[in-house]
This record gives sequence, structure tokens and C-alpha cells, in this order.
Amino acid sequence: MSTIPQTKPQGPGRPKDMEKRAAILEAAKALFIRNAFAGTSMDAVAAEAGVSKLTVYSHFGDKDNLFREVIRARIQDLMPEDTYQYDPGEDVRETLERIALHHVRLDCDVQNVGTFRAILSDCRQGNPRYGKLLWEEGPDRTHGLMKRLLQQAVDDGKLDIPNVGRAAGQFISLIKGEMLLRRMFGCEECAFSYAAELEQTARDGVDMFLRAYLKR
Repeated sequence: MSTIPQTKPQGPGRPKDMEKRAAILEAAKALFIRNAFAGTSMDAVAAEAGVSKLTVYSHFGDKDNLFREVIRARIQDLMPEDTYQYDPGEDVRETLERIALHHVRLDCDVQNVGTFRAILSDCRQGNPRYGKLLWEEGPDRTHGLMKRLLQQAVDDGKLDIPNVGRAAGQFISLIKGEMLLRRMFGCEECAFSYAAELEQTARDGVDMFLRAYLKR
């Protein structure tokens, strides 16, 4: 008696599955920015992505995990780990300026600021765990990468930093100044002048940082 060959189910790594996953992430990102976390349902994400709710759950498990993956994917796309790659052959000022300009442009991007506002709205409504997720995947991850880079520069004899962890936080604060808050509060009057001031603030922050920590 002949047997009927069994068709193997499509695995999660197949192209169609990855397309669905990408569509879900894009839909969730748009909805979280538009409606904040509390106002976004898994049903809405499924409808926006053009998939079933079961497909959304099969890929991400629950809304918390979906949100974490949205944040992680967004940050990995915009600030991959090699952004903070230390190159011993590059002048340390050039390294820090490259990172500073890339970082502030993204941090003060209109869409990214929309994400921050959505998270703050959820925190205000008593959901601080979503802010914690953003913190872990965003600023905390960035701090760790920056700390690693600065330690490599110290080990290479280019910087003299007694407390590398504290210096990493100081660097991020110096390059942004008040610029992120101004955009968060909608207080930039001219997009062109804001962009120019943003870049100058980043460069000035690098200057101040090097005055304190450049090896002499």
C-alpha cells in the first residue's frame, strides 16, 4: 500500500513567515506611536498587518513581548552595535563626533520623539513597566555600548577616565543638552535652525568631554 507523502509545516524561518513578522512589527510600531501602548490591541495590530490575531500571538506571545521586539528592532535598525565600534586607527575625536552626530539625529528624530511621548503617556497612566522596557532596550543598552568603547579608548591610552560608567552617561547628556526636551515639548520654531543647533550642540559636547578626559 502506498503512503501519501507528508507536507512539512512551514517553519518560522521561511520567507513568508519572516514577511508576516516584519509586517506585524511595522503595524505595531505605527499603532504604538499613534495610540500609545494602552490604546493598542492585538486585534488592531493584526488588522493593520493584514494577518490573523493567532498569527500575531504565534510570533510574539503577548503584547508586552511584541512591544519589546518593536523597540529592539527599531533601535537595532537605527543604531546597530557597530555604530559604537572602536577603531584604534581613528582619531578619538573623530570617533566621538561620529557617534555624537548619529546619536542626536536619531534621538531627536520626529518619529522617535513620537515613540517617547507615547511611552510617557503610558507611564502617566500607571504603566511604568513599558517605560522600563524602552529604557532597557534604548538608553541602558546605549550606555553599555558607550561604556565599552570608552574603556577601549582608555586601555589604548587615548583617554584618561577614572569612572568609565559615569563618563558614558556624561557623554550622552553633553551631546544632547536641552535639544531633545525642546523637541519633546514642541519648542523648536524652525526645523532648519534646529538641525544646525542640534549638530553644533553635539560637537560642543564632544569638545567639553575631551577637555575633561583627553589623555595629556
